[in-house]
Amino acid sequence: MKRFARIGVLMTGIATATALMAQTVPDEPTQDATADTGLDLPANLQIFGHQDPNIRKPTAIVNGSVITGTDVDQRLAMVVALNKLKLDPKDEDQLKLQILRSLIDETLEIQAAKQDDISVSTDEIAQAYTRVAQRFNKTPQELSQYLKEIGSSAYSLQHQIQGEIAWNHVLDRKVSPFVNVGDAEVKAILDRLKAAKGTEEYHLKEIYLPATASNEQQVIESMKQMLEKMKQGVPFQYFAKNYSQATTASQGGDLGWVRPAMLPNSLADAAASMSVGQVAGPVQVPGGFSLIFLQDKRQVLTADPRDAVLSLRQVTISIPKDSTKEQAQSIAQNFAAETQKIQGCGGVDKIAQQLHAEVVDNDSVQVRSLPPQLQDIMLKMKVGEVTPPFGSLEQGIRVLVLCGRDDPKAASLPSAESIRNAEEQQRVNLRAERMLRDLRRDAVIEYR
Repeated sequence: MKRFARIGVLMTGIATATALMAQTVPDEPTQDATADTGLDLPANLQIFGHQDPNIRKPTAIVNGSVITGTDVDQRLAMVVALNKLKLDPKDEDQLKLQILRSLIDETLEIQAAKQDDISVSTDEIAQAYTRVAQRFNKTPQELSQYLKEIGSSAYSLQHQIQGEIAWNHVLDRKVSPFVNVGDAEVKAILDRLKAAKGTEEYHLKEIYLPATASNEQQVIESMKQMLEKMKQGVPFQYFAKNYSQATTASQGGDLGWVRPAMLPNSLADAAASMSVGQVAGPVQVPGGFSLIFLQDKRQVLTADPRDAVLSLRQVTISIPKDSTKEQAQSIAQNFAAETQKIQGCGGVDKIAQQLHAEVVDNDSVQVRSLPPQLQDIMLKMKVGEVTPPFGSLEQGIRVLVLCGRDDPKAASLPSAESIRNAEEQQRVNLRAERMLRDLRRDAVIEYR
């Protein structure tokens, strides 16, 4: 999948970088919210004031194509609803800026396709729209009605889909045919993998801020503020995208899979002592300080227990909304006590019926797909055992019962063809980024 496949990550595209908007970001270090667009966007646009929503006033004109305040508001409504965000006015303004940038990019991509006589058929858009609807367990008609109810529209989503498909067609014509990875390069990658077998690799994300002797303490305090916000639920990716001074900022700080030898000694030592899902820092590195987030870890060409596939039964009980705090705690305690009596998956239905609980089965859950807090628990469990209760009084208390486990097979070298495809796709993505930067630089954009 191309890195620009925003349809496939509708819930994690704009929103992944901005899901933290329910929180206030630290004041230091300051950074222009539009600095990464390359288009010299004004810091404040007229749309972000108090306006009559019934007046369709242009926000930006991109090479003659108008992006209105309504376009921004409808996309905002879609992002907020799908991600259940709660925004204060300051955060909403910042999210609008990011949405405007996304709409500008979509417009530029569609224009680039038209300039090369590449069209996107209504059937292509309709098929993609149907796939998105299915992800939400809705029909296309139900999705359109839902979007209307939340203040968005089917057109807003279809425009996003059109930009995605158009850009992929452009890449397929102008980039992909000219990207080739030779046999010698593939062999070199395979040789490196063989040599690295058994060594540890980390999938890291980083926030890097430069520091000097005069501002070192200020940088450290800024990073500590970020850590506090992360504890409150603010995603690491947001700070990386908006504050990091590293070249990976536009990718949410993603360093990809790295080995200790590829990192500064201080970062390598920190990563070696971290658990998956943990954030460490500030860590002093040459030229400044870093925060790092360990998204995953593995041993090269070695079977990883977290690749095991589990068969699970989930038992969930809801707390009535009109319950007092004492009543809710009593229900939760009773649920915890009763579910620990479950003896194997065959005993789930009886206990669930007694507790008026909901049961959901899933026979293909990979351990590494679970939250980090549950991964260690599941790896130590035997078939038939029950996890401790988890969840919240607001969203329900639940347990997981382990019904079976398929342990991973010994890892083997990837095929030469899979390596070739991955390398070629990476190069296509890099070329795509450069092309989009060129489109932004050459665009004529008028703000109203």
